[in-house]
Amino acid sequence: MGDPPSTLKAVLDAAASWLEQKGVEAPRRSAEWLLGHVLGLDRLQLYLQHDRPLEESERAALRALIARRAHGEPIAYLCGTQDFCGHELEVGPGVLIPRPETEELVELVLARLPETASSAIDLGTGSGAIPIALCHARPGLHVTAVEVDEKARAIAERNIARFELGGRIRLLAGSWWEPVREGETFDLVVSNPPYVDPDNPSGLEAAVRRFEPDVALFTPPSDPGAPYREIATQLVTRLRTGGLCALETGVGSVEASAEALRAVSAEAGLGELEIVKDLSGHDRFVVARRKAVESASS
Repeated sequence: MGDPPSTLKAVLDAAASWLEQKGVEAPRRSAEWLLGHVLGLDRLQLYLQHDRPLEESERAALRALIARRAHGEPIAYLCGTQDFCGHELEVGPGVLIPRPETEELVELVLARLPETASSAIDLGTGSGAIPIALCHARPGLHVTAVEVDEKARAIAERNIARFELGGRIRLLAGSWWEPVREGETFDLVVSNPPYVDPDNPSGLEAAVRRFEPDVALFTPPSDPGAPYREIATQLVTRLRTGGLCALETGVGSVEASAEALRAVSAEAGLGELEIVKDLSGHDRFVVARRKAVESASS
């Protein structure tokens, strides 16, 4: 029996082939990501060093990651990072992996939020992805980030520190509006809340359900509108005149999220509700703005 492959290319080829046999999606790309992570190389560097011999310790580290990938564990958890809006964030088990759709939510917000906006709140911040992206794009913005889960909150805290944004992002422990000071108001209320009904998890990948945290994925059974009602309840007192509310949603929860905002629309002075499609053409975001109070006629 011959020796196991030892050059970078041979190891990469063998890992990709094995992942393909295990039915892993994009096996070559997975192998490249994981080998690059082990060696500290990007994809181009991998291909420029095809003949590099690998140490046994490097091969062993890759084998461990490849075995976990073969069982469906997300690449982001295996590498410990995920790019979001051009910023490399720490992620890991216990925190939702930021998605491209949430990058679209940030872009939507930035296109609609006035440059003069100074205060925002992200309800259910997870890794802190949204506040970090917003603060990088808007130097004058201060963001309150609320997270109930201790593991996710610890990761968010490290991400905020990593980007030296502790002076502009305030991280609060608690559920929805619970930890926010009474009387505090915001120019922006943004959230990517749980929106998958566990009784009808339409389109949810098995690996996502297996590895990513239930608290960030699932609404109460048969009640996909529950998180949106929690957010909507305090828009009356929390959203400033002219302020923007932008929420991410998904299949099966779009109407429930819109209905939660409609229920407070008159009292909160919300303008016409807008449902915005994502780049794949699916209804994804629910947006509303608080209208200026009309002056009484003299």
